[in-house]
Amino acid sequence: MDLAVASFHMWATFLVIACAILLYATERFSVEVISLGVLAGLMLLFQFAPLRGSDGLPLVTTGQLLSGLAHPALITILALMVIGQGMSRTAAFAGPTAYLLRRGRHRPKLLIFVCLLLVMAISAFLNDTPVVVMFLPIMIVLSEKLRQSPGRVLMPLSFAAILGGMTTLIGTSTNLLTAGAYQSITGETIGFFDFTAPGMLLAATGLAYLWIFGPFLLKPRADRQGASNPNKHGRHFIAELTVGPQSPWLGTTATAGMFPCFPGMTVRLIHRDSTTILPPFDDLSLQPGDRVTLAATLEDLHGLVSDDPMSFIPDNPHTSRNQDVGAPQPSGGHLFEVLLPPASVLDGRPLKQRIDPALIGGIIVGIQRRTRMLRTGLGDIRLQAGDVLLVYGSVAEMRSLRSSRDVILLEWSGRAVPDLRKRWAARTIFLATVIVAASGLLPLVIAALTGALLMIACRCLTIQEASRAINRQVFLLVGAALAMGTALAASGGAAYLAHGLLTALADASPAIILSALFLLIAAVSNILSNNTTAILFTPIAVDMAMTLGLPTLPFIVTVIFAANCSFATPVSYQTNLLVMAPGGYRFTDYMRLGIPLILLLWAVFSLVVPLYYGL
Repeated sequence: MDLAVASFHMWATFLVIACAILLYATERFSVEVISLGVLAGLMLLFQFAPLRGSDGLPLVTTGQLLSGLAHPALITILALMVIGQGMSRTAAFAGPTAYLLRRGRHRPKLLIFVCLLLVMAISAFLNDTPVVVMFLPIMIVLSEKLRQSPGRVLMPLSFAAILGGMTTLIGTSTNLLTAGAYQSITGETIGFFDFTAPGMLLAATGLAYLWIFGPFLLKPRADRQGASNPNKHGRHFIAELTVGPQSPWLGTTATAGMFPCFPGMTVRLIHRDSTTILPPFDDLSLQPGDRVTLAATLEDLHGLVSDDPMSFIPDNPHTSRNQDVGAPQPSGGHLFEVLLPPASVLDGRPLKQRIDPALIGGIIVGIQRRTRMLRTGLGDIRLQAGDVLLVYGSVAEMRSLRSSRDVILLEWSGRAVPDLRKRWAARTIFLATVIVAASGLLPLVIAALTGALLMIACRCLTIQEASRAINRQVFLLVGAALAMGTALAASGGAAYLAHGLLTALADASPAIILSALFLLIAAVSNILSNNTTAILFTPIAVDMAMTLGLPTLPFIVTVIFAANCSFATPVSYQTNLLVMAPGGYRFTDYMRLGIPLILLLWAVFSLVVPLYYGL
């Protein structure tokens, strides 16, 4: 390969990577546009100025640059997104989440810390991706129940799994690949716990950083929190639920006049038999048959309906009921809002009169009125023009209202209610996917694709819901990142940086060389994948150790730790991509939390590892 030509491709690749990172960081253009620009730029570069090997064949082709769009890692992430959507659609982890909430509701920060610590411990012995997949729905529901943004906890979840994975030989595939390459070069093996002691110190430092500084560095954005949704700004509905024999609220006792089972909601009154009980509710326990009238936001009511949809169905909600035409199913329906226009046939109708579900699309769950709401039961309220009704019905019923003259459908308000009938099917599919992948019976990509297929086949979610779960930003971002990695490796850019580092630090102490090598590998790992970085730098690290006449193990441990520091970009590791869409993250969010973490780990590594290995 001609040196001048190789240098041209190397520096051109560096330029493309630098421009991409700058554009991703400034967010002046969308992630999709930047990613497509990177792909187009690299394809044009290697099309008009081919990089050829000694045999005259091109080293980088258009097919290789586009192969990232069909990379197994990307297919795995997309399939796991579908599985996660199926878990959410069926509320499959409502039980474990409720248990955690009961244990730690009054200490939410400690509860999140315990979850992160558990993830880190499990990741030391299982592949990171299945662990994050297992805890992702739990953390989302926990954050929502604790009235926190999922964006505050999902990136720390991914990072905690990565930190745990760097403590043992089998913690991540990166560790195994590095150990395998090291053995093939030197014939020496790395033990299961050979680097556990320094790895645990790094992991503990990183976890403390995530717990203390994560909530401050990951501040919720308006777009992440759904500012376009007015229900986020405190609009309240008056709703009424009936406590049944199997209700999750049965037996709950009021404390200081408040019911802990209805956090953030105001209980206005309780109907018990023919008696109306008004606040304060001192030491009052909910009994079967109690009708509870409360004021709550759409988000709160969505959670209540998800927990027990039958409680909101009038006239005997917990037993068999008349199957009216158009009546919604006990679970798996939608909550949506309808507005009563002037001259509606419903104007003046009291809610205690049964209203044909065909008129409003289902069953009325709550009502929101601009004027003062009287302290009365839901059934005693008369409808007025301008009222907003919260309705529980099916998708077909919701769509049938588009041509209605008696109500105006507010389509943006529609929210799916978990289909509890498919909860066990979703749990079984999810756990089977995790077990098969973690045990190595099937590659992760095959297990994930099969799990996604079964979620759809078992009707845990529809094809439309599955397609909405796939994030196009993740798809294009991964494709662009893998294309940059292909170009960087083929043009010799990574090797150039490593040998340049060795030349610049020829007279430095081993501790400084290890520290600089760690920082270089960590930086490259956030551009290439961590596995590619580990394979690329393992022979370089061995060569550096032999050249300096030093033991090779500390240099290999440096490669393992640094290659796992994939915190600064979403494309550097699968779990980072997995939490990007549900957390509502942007590229800069990873840089904001990840770069300080990398620098912190670098500082701890520089102080501890050389001393640990006597360098």
